[in-house]
Amino acid sequence: MRFHIKQEIDIPASTQLYNQICFAIAARYYPPGHRLPSTRQLAMLTGLHRNTISKVYRQLETDGVVEAIAGSGIYVRDNLKKEDFKKSFNSKNNINTTPDLEAKKAIDKLIKLGSTLQETRNLLTNEIDWRIKCGSRIIVSTPREDIGASMLIAEDLSPNINVPVEVVPMEELEKVLCNSNNGTIVTSRYFLQPLEKLAKQYRVRAIAVDLSDFQKELKIIKELKPGSCVGIVSISPGLLRAAEIIIHSMRGSDIVLMTTISDNSSRLLALLKASNQIVCDGPSLSVIENTLFKNRSQLMRAPQIICAKNYLSIKTINHLKTEIGVIHQ
Repeated sequence: MRFHIKQEIDIPASTQLYNQICFAIAARYYPPGHRLPSTRQLAMLTGLHRNTISKVYRQLETDGVVEAIAGSGIYVRDNLKKEDFKKSFNSKNNINTTPDLEAKKAIDKLIKLGSTLQETRNLLTNEIDWRIKCGSRIIVSTPREDIGASMLIAEDLSPNINVPVEVVPMEELEKVLCNSNNGTIVTSRYFLQPLEKLAKQYRVRAIAVDLSDFQKELKIIKELKPGSCVGIVSISPGLLRAAEIIIHSMRGSDIVLMTTISDNSSRLLALLKASNQIVCDGPSLSVIENTLFKNRSQLMRAPQIICAKNYLSIKTINHLKTEIGVIHQ
């Protein structure tokens, strides 16, 4: 991953670096659990002072995007800790277990901790009821300025999860939860921390989903000839910013990159006229095709269109289905 800090613009270098790291994480260039470059390495890559980089890392940790592990480094926050993952899947004690045996073990453990049978029953019943309540609906939420990201998440979840899925801007979420505090809030890792606080307040759950790695689309861009012009079209401004960072880190300035929101008709037409290849999300495909058809007389040639069918990774969809009780792990 290459970071590009522009000293000639008014945006502080620390803000530029913060945004670029966040977008790289949101786009899963740095996946959960990934160790970020050290301050020394990042200073060499960006030309920034190590104190500036330390300040950025501290802010990322404060915002819940990364976590610092003493003596090890800075890691992209992962809801499931590596040691917990290993224990749950690799423990010899789990090899020949059954659900009823595990239930008995859980009850025995609670009794050893001092709970009566009635208290144990209440604890288990309350937890099960809470999980059922959280699994009753999915609320996808991002800031209003990038509500397109929520729409992309919802589009991938709706056909795969057998519960109602609705899109709510973050600015309106508290009002919605006041009226009906059930369901699971789904968002990107970039916005997880503020939503976790709200979810705790209303006793619901907040879960971050991971984007697809877009390997097929990135491979095509990586193999383009120098001087090629590629266009990226999406309903999500955040996805466009992440794409710009990742593609620029891959190709630098040896290709021309144009991006636009699909509902910006004049910029979209300019992009269609200039681009050799166009990568778009699912909702933007029909807009592009209609624009091409209406303006076919103005185009010297039709660009190649590559539609990224999935916004979310299959793994993250399956993880969410497990969390809300749709499938077993």
